[in-house]
Amino acid sequence: MSTVLISGASIAGPALAFWLRRHGVDVTVVEKAQTLRGGGYPIDIRGTALGVVERMGLLPRLREVHVDTRRITFLNADGSQAASLRPESVSGGDVSDLEVRRSDLAEILFDAVRDDVEFLFEDSIATMNDHAGGVDVTFRSGLRRTYDHVIGADGLHSVVRALTFGPEEQFHRYLGYCFAGFTMPNHFGLKHEAVIWNEPGRAAALYAIGDGETVHGFLPFVRAEAPFGAFHDPQAQRDLVASAYAGDGWEVPRMVEAMRTADDLFFDTVSQIRLPRWSSGRVALVGDAAYAPSFLTGQGSSLALVGAYVLAGHLATAPDHTAAFEAYERVTRPFVEANQGLVAEGDAALFPSTAEALAARNAALRELETVPVEGGRPEHSALTLPEFS
Repeated sequence: MSTVLISGASIAGPALAFWLRRHGVDVTVVEKAQTLRGGGYPIDIRGTALGVVERMGLLPRLREVHVDTRRITFLNADGSQAASLRPESVSGGDVSDLEVRRSDLAEILFDAVRDDVEFLFEDSIATMNDHAGGVDVTFRSGLRRTYDHVIGADGLHSVVRALTFGPEEQFHRYLGYCFAGFTMPNHFGLKHEAVIWNEPGRAAALYAIGDGETVHGFLPFVRAEAPFGAFHDPQAQRDLVASAYAGDGWEVPRMVEAMRTADDLFFDTVSQIRLPRWSSGRVALVGDAAYAPSFLTGQGSSLALVGAYVLAGHLATAPDHTAAFEAYERVTRPFVEANQGLVAEGDAALFPSTAEALAARNAALRELETVPVEGGRPEHSALTLPEFS
């Protein structure tokens, strides 16, 4: 039985573990966090990715936790309404799309593999030595093991990618925005809806999952350069966000205060990862580690689910890992590039950076159809899932 080490236990990692176990592979997943990460803004599962979760047998459970956002309301700087409409009209999605909390998706994937996969929490890869016989791995804990293959499913700031291909900056395509996500008390009486406040260059959004006691706060803002120095400094992240919103009105001060003390703060940049290749030797990448599309596309989790399915299938059925990794990239890259192409640098239609662009956005929103959309974007379904024996 072949052995695979997966770095990362968010979305791509457990999904890949599921399919590798289905093909009879012995899998270990290492995760630097102490446990599964909660919180996170709602994410979408669309198009081809719906076929993946259906084949996993997880579609009924995911439908049970479907968020069912019924309305998105856009506000002017003074809190007055600019537009209010169905979410499908804004996202270009389909009525069959799933919207779930990121933590719910992660938990469902984990539950599907927890009894068949070894998980090493609160640890990470320190060094790797890729050679003809396998990959020798030393963990931060001091543990040493050898695996047939190592897969990086460890996100935008992937350790596996850095160890294999070099520093992140050369593959990081910054799109001009930073953001912070967190949960806070629902003082606003919101139910099954989102409210988005805007000033040029920054926004403040509240997402109500059902009619619960908490809401998801989301603060995206324009910044000229990516704050690489803040990625591993939570206090610097909080200070950076607070300074971006100093002096703003509406509910922004209350949101910033909640962000300051949130125990589930998630801070990052709106960025893409563009790599000339996704593998080297016995090491490969999947999901955001290989091809983050940015949250502006709404396709990060869907690309991770599809990539995990295709990678596992080829790794299990190809004559060797070289052929497997080449087939995985050949099949998946056109789909990835089509979805990455949904957004360009400085192109954040929902969060305009100038007063002129904001006025144009609001005018466009008022003209949108408010009925559910059929068909969605063609990019979401641009890949037909291959069959693997």
